Amino acid sequence: MSLDASLASWLKLTQIPGLGNEGLRRLLQSFGSSDAVLDASASSLSQYVKPAVAKAIKGEFDYALLEVATAWLDDPRNRIITLADAEYPQALLNISDPPLLLYVKGRLDLLNVGSLAVVGSRHSTAQGVRNAEAFAKASSESGLCIVSGMAHGIDAAAHKGGLQGVGSSIAVVGTGLDKVYPAANRELAHQLAQHGTLISEFPLGTPPLASNFPRRNRIISGLSEGCLVVEASLQSGSLITARMALEQGREVFAIPGSIHSPQSKGCHALIKQGAKLVESAQDILEEFGFAMNGVKVGATPEHPLLTHLGYEATGIETLSQRSSLTISELSAILLQLELDGLIATLPGGLYQRIS
Repeated sequence: MSLDASLASWLKLTQIPGLGNEGLRRLLQSFGSSDAVLDASASSLSQYVKPAVAKAIKGEFDYALLEVATAWLDDPRNRIITLADAEYPQALLNISDPPLLLYVKGRLDLLNVGSLAVVGSRHSTAQGVRNAEAFAKASSESGLCIVSGMAHGIDAAAHKGGLQGVGSSIAVVGTGLDKVYPAANRELAHQLAQHGTLISEFPLGTPPLASNFPRRNRIISGLSEGCLVVEASLQSGSLITARMALEQGREVFAIPGSIHSPQSKGCHALIKQGAKLVESAQDILEEFGFAMNGVKVGATPEHPLLTHLGYEATGIETLSQRSSLTISELSAILLQLELDGLIATLPGGLYQRIS
């Protein structure tokens, strides 16, 4: 497939040395679009960035990145969305450093639903793994999407639990999406690509650099309404995610454990600092106004098909695959949902959720 010209401009700008997210956001705010930034003169650009950066923008680009992205986008499950796209996660627009680009594999609709981050130690206990999967499964069955980082231990268990419910799961990874890290989670990554979502702000081909993982944590917390820490030592990276969640105005929850376990020390520290102690998934669901059956307290029950539809334009054949309903069954349901003002019909026989 050919690469959209606007997306090509975004990809070019994200490879400028020294520009960074803040600098590029400043240019986009000043010039209005990625194309306008590339068309601007070096002297105009120098009003907002260092002269060396302005010179680099007007210089030659490495077109290999564009070729790799074009080939990757041949897979219909793959997308690259920018800060300017309608599909961009609205929750991330409210954090201090939103990623400018997101590489996405899997379901786009999960990027804009109610979500819960579930994080914890890579060196988890057997009980911690059971807790993570059980809490994630119950929350997903009640409609919350489970967000984590696909690491060993608690993260992997959280994704497995999330995939078992209608809320499903998002993995925010610290590599390019053409790589799976850790390799032991390859089958989990495949399941997420089929039934959930994987996202990364890092370009294709990016290896598992240590500096990338703390950075991706702001996206895990930013996508979510709250953050549950299942197990964590005092040095755990999960505490970074919890801190970012607090800075972003999200709720933080922690599961207590044995006073003798190193993997409980981090959770106990969070509780002392004001995190909400939870003993069951119901404690979290009630905080967000959910009952265990997934119905929002005080709200009208949502039609199950809306979960499969999401907010992106979707064809009836795709809906049939997701819901296991026949075309004739779907036609009747979609007509009623349209009459109820919950969906809109679009050109080309597509449907989109609007409420």
